[in-house]
Amino acid sequence: MPDKHGIPLFLLTDSYKATHAFLYPDAEKMVAYGEFRTGYDGDKVDTRLVFYGIRYILENYVAKQWSIEDVELADQFFATHNAGFEPFPYPKNLFLKFIEENNGYFPVKIEALPEGTACHIHTPVYQITAEGEYSGLVTFLETLLTMTWYPSTVATKSRRARDVIEAAYDDTVDEDGYWTLESRLHDFGFRGCTTVEQSIVGGTAHLVRILPSVPRDLFFLFTDLNFTGTDTMSAAFYAQFTLNNGKPVASSIPATEHSVMTSWKTEREAIKRMIDRFGIGVFACVMDSYDYVNALEKVLPSIYTEKIEKGGIMIMRPDSGDQVETVLMALRAGERVFGADVNKKGYKIIRGAGVIQGDGVNLTSLAAILAAVKEAGYSAQSVAFGMGGGLLQKLNRDTMSFATKLSNIVYKDGTIRHVNGIYFANTFFIIDLMKTPKTDGAKFSLPGEFAVRLNHDGIPIVHPKSGSADESDPTNLLRLVYDNGKPIPGAHWDDFDVVRARVKETWSRLPKTYDNLSPELHKKVKFVLEEQRRIFDLQLNV
Repeated sequence: MPDKHGIPLFLLTDSYKATHAFLYPDAEKMVAYGEFRTGYDGDKVDTRLVFYGIRYILENYVAKQWSIEDVELADQFFATHNAGFEPFPYPKNLFLKFIEENNGYFPVKIEALPEGTACHIHTPVYQITAEGEYSGLVTFLETLLTMTWYPSTVATKSRRARDVIEAAYDDTVDEDGYWTLESRLHDFGFRGCTTVEQSIVGGTAHLVRILPSVPRDLFFLFTDLNFTGTDTMSAAFYAQFTLNNGKPVASSIPATEHSVMTSWKTEREAIKRMIDRFGIGVFACVMDSYDYVNALEKVLPSIYTEKIEKGGIMIMRPDSGDQVETVLMALRAGERVFGADVNKKGYKIIRGAGVIQGDGVNLTSLAAILAAVKEAGYSAQSVAFGMGGGLLQKLNRDTMSFATKLSNIVYKDGTIRHVNGIYFANTFFIIDLMKTPKTDGAKFSLPGEFAVRLNHDGIPIVHPKSGSADESDPTNLLRLVYDNGKPIPGAHWDDFDVVRARVKETWSRLPKTYDNLSPELHKKVKFVLEEQRRIFDLQLNV
C-alpha cells in the first residue's frame, strides 16, 4: 500500500534506480553493503561511529506489503516521468511478480549490525542480498537504507559531545556527583526539524546514551536535576512507548522563553511567577530579554528570598552574546547571590543554581566553554548545554561520507571470464567488486560478501564471508533483520535500554582509530585491485 503521504512504495527511491534492473548484467545473485567512509566531519584521529536507526526504516518502509495499488499509482507516475514527459522505464513485471509470488514483500535479504553498535569506518553496517530474477533489484532500496546516515551521524555526534563533557567531569566533578553527567546535553532541535518524522529519528538517536546507575533513594533527584536530554517530545514519546515498552527514556523541566519574559512588566515579575508555580523543583529562566548584565546583577538578587523559600534549583539561560563569557558571567552571579560549595577536587558548585548554554552550541564551542569553566574554578556539574540546530540539522550524508555500493555478483551469461586466475565458461562465476576512483581515493569500496566479528579486544573486524554458515553464526555481528518479508526465527528488536547499554559498552572499548579489515580481506582487496589493473590494460588493448 502507499505510504502515509499517498506515495506508492515503488517510488521511494531515486528515479535512476528504476532503470537499473534493466542495466545490471544477468546474474544469479548480487550483494551490496553500506558503510561510513570517514570519521565525523572528516576526522582522521577519531574514526569511531555509532550505528543506529535501521529499525525505523525497515518497520516503516521496507517490511510492508507492496501492492497492486502501488504498481497502478507508479504506472500513472512513470507514464510521464521521462524527459519531455514521456514514459519512464521501470521493472513493472518484476514488481508484479514479487507481489504475486512473495505476498507483496520486497525480495531481498538484509543483514545489519545491532542497533547501537559502535565501530570504525569501513565497517559494513548493513548488507543486501538479492537472488535469481530479482538480483537486479539489489540496490533498489539503497535510497531508503542509506538514510541510516542521519540517525547514525546524530548518535555519533551526541556521543562525541558526551566524551567532551565526560572529560570535564573527570577533572572537576566528584564521584558522588558523576550521575548528573547524563543531564548535561539537552536536545533543543525539534523546531529546527523539517518534519515531525525527522524529529523522531534524530531525537531518538540523541537519546541513545546509557543512563547512569542511580541509587533508588536518589532517583527523585535524578528525574528533577537531570532533565535527561530532550525537549523533543515526539522523540521522547516514540522512544518510550514504541522502542522501550513504556519505560521512561527522557524528561525535561519547566522553563521560560523570551515571549514569557517580555509578557510581564518586569523580568522580576516573570521570574517570581516561575518560582511561585514551579520553584520547588528544577526550573530555567532565560535572562537576556533586555539587558543580560542587569538581569544578573540586579534582577537575580531581587528574587533571592522567594527562590530560597521554595528551595528549588534555578537554571540561568543566556541566549545571546559570547558563549564563553555569558556562561562565566552567570556562574559568577550565581555564586554572588546563592553561594557556592567547593568539592573534593577543588572546584566550585553553585548552591541551588546552575547555567545552561543553548545558543549556537557545537562540539568546538562545547569544549571551549568547559575549558573556561574549569579555568575559572567552577565544576562542570554547574553547567549544562542545549543543542538544537547543531545537533539535528548541521550535518549531512557527507559528514561521515556514507555510501552503499555493490560488492559481489554471481554472473550467469555463458561467456568466458578470468576470475582468481581461473577460466570459466558457460556456468556461474563469482566476481568481487570494488569502486576505486582515481579522482577520490577515499571513496573506495570493499570487495565481496562480509561478516563482522569481534577480535580479542572486542573491536569489530571485517572478514570475507565464508558461506551461508556466517548467516547463522552467533559471532557474526551482521544479523539477518529482513528476509523477503518472512518471519526470522529467534529474531527480535532490542528495547531502547539494551541499545543504550550497547552504545556504552561498545564505544568505550574502541580505540579512536584501528585497522578493522582482517588480513584475509586485505589480501582480497590487493588481489581485486591487481585484477582491475589487468582488466583495464586489456580494455586499452582492444
